[in-house]
Parts: sequence; C-alpha cells; structure tokens
Amino acid sequence: MTRVVVTDQAFGAVAEERAVAERHAAEFAEHHCVTEEETRAAVAGADVAFVNFAPVTRPVLAALAPGATVIRYGIGYDNVDVAAARDLGVRVANVPDYGTDTVADHAVASLLALLRRLPVYDRAIRRDGWCAPADVGPLPSFSATTVGLVGLGQIGLAVHRRLRAFGFRVLATDPYADPAAGPPGGPGLVELPELLAEAHAISLHAPATPDTHHLIGPRNLARMRPGAVLVNTSRGALVDTNALAGALRAGRVAAAALDVLAPEPLPSDSPLRDLPNVVFTPHAAFYSTESLRALQRLAAEEADRALAGRPLRCRVA
Repeated sequence: MTRVVVTDQAFGAVAEERAVAERHAAEFAEHHCVTEEETRAAVAGADVAFVNFAPVTRPVLAALAPGATVIRYGIGYDNVDVAAARDLGVRVANVPDYGTDTVADHAVASLLALLRRLPVYDRAIRRDGWCAPADVGPLPSFSATTVGLVGLGQIGLAVHRRLRAFGFRVLATDPYADPAAGPPGGPGLVELPELLAEAHAISLHAPATPDTHHLIGPRNLARMRPGAVLVNTSRGALVDTNALAGALRAGRVAAAALDVLAPEPLPSDSPLRDLPNVVFTPHAAFYSTESLRALQRLAAEEADRALAGRPLRCRVA
C-alpha cells in the first residue's frame, strides 16, 4: 500500500498532508523524529516523506520505498543527504517560496532594532531606571547607514525593497547575481571583502553549502567595519559562533540578532548565551499564520505531484 509520512513538524496540525494521502488512498502517519534511528523507523517503506528538521541520512533514505520522494518543509535542505538520494534514486524537493515576505520582515525588524539600539536602551532602563539618549554612543541616521546583504535571492531582494523605504544605502554580494539582470534601483553589487569593510549592518541570506560554512568566521569578522551589527535569518552554519562570541565580547561587532544557529537548540554552554549584545529568536523568521498555511499547502501540492507520477515543481535532487 502507498504510504505517506511526516517525520517531524512544528506547525501543530497536518491537515493538508493528511488530505493528500487520503486522495491517493495512501496510509498516513505523523511522527516527531529527532534522531536518525527514529527517522529511519518512521519512513520505512514510505513513498512520500515530509521532513522538517529530522536527519535524512543515507540509512534513512535507504529505508524508503523504491522511487520515493522526500519533501523538505522550507528553503534549505542541508539536513537531507542529497548525494545519497541521487545514488539511491530518491527524489528530493523543497518549498523555496512559501514565506519570502515573512522572513524578510523578520530580518528587517531585527536589523532596525539593532541599528536603533533598542535592546541597549531597554537593558539600561531596566537596570538603571533611566538613561540619556546619548548613552548608547554615536547613532547614525538610516540615510547615513550602509547595509550589506550577503546573498541576493528572493529573500535578499525582498529585504532590499524594505530597506529602500528607510533610505539606507544597500550593498550586496552574491556570486550568482547578474548586475545586468537585476531590478531597477537594485543594490550595488560588490565583492564580499568590500561589503564587510563598508557595511554598518550585515544581513545574511545565503544557503548552507561547503563554500559558505562558517563564512562569518575569524577572517571575515576581522574584515568587518568596527562596530557593525550582524543579522542571520538564513542558516546557522554560516556563522562560527565561537568566533562571533569573541568579536562581540571584544566590541568589534556591536551586536547580533540570530534567528538560526548551529546546532539548534543553542547549547546551554554556548558562549553566546551570556552576552547582552545578542538577540535570539527560535528559528522563527518564517513564522506567520499565512506563511505556515502556504508552506503546508505547497508541500502537499508537491506530494500530490509525486504520488500522481508528475514532475516535481521544486526538485533539488
């Protein structure tokens, strides 16, 4: 019998996924897998597996039915062994376009809060009762501030559209971006070292790949403009957290807003936990009522195509 499973999810309900299984007369099961062993047991013999954060390793992929499809909720798919999937004939799809605006909103909200020193003012008032506006030090206006975007895909472009309304100067770096094909009034494209040196604020929007692993590490942290702020709503692996903690502690980086970390949850002994100039959110940049509905609907539509033997809309392997 055809089998559809959800390995894990953070949405609270799986009505769309269950409905597509029923349309194809498939057995349906929902799990809350964390480990490789749990995931392997959950997907055994499955034709379609919806996956959020569970590890989809070679043994997990080998347990699927022949010709199965893995659908990863969201944009990134670094928890799926794509090379093994190709070897084993398992198709892999993602959902890259469900929450572009929501993630962009979160990134810009984080960036604005750091640039206007809102967490600093809040801590000072809670600690001391009150403070003077100048107690946070120099505070450039947005029109005198340069923001650097690392990655210029759909989310990076959406962030740029929002930043333009505030009058920022925006630079971007992306090895795949074509300046001639960019939108009118798009950000200035530069190489990463120039962006790091000039930007008062840096927002990360790159995928997690071997080339981007710890992109923000000792070397590039040293290249950053002193006192810059960092926002990461992309992938945790882009940032070397130990190196960032050192830069924050030394004051070379003024503050960071981190929605994604590697690993997640943040370990209890992480050096970032005790730093007052870090704002954490729990991998929540994607989260809104509308984006969750779109994510599950689009994932279920991809499953419908897989079960019907049609081409996938967003196949990555």
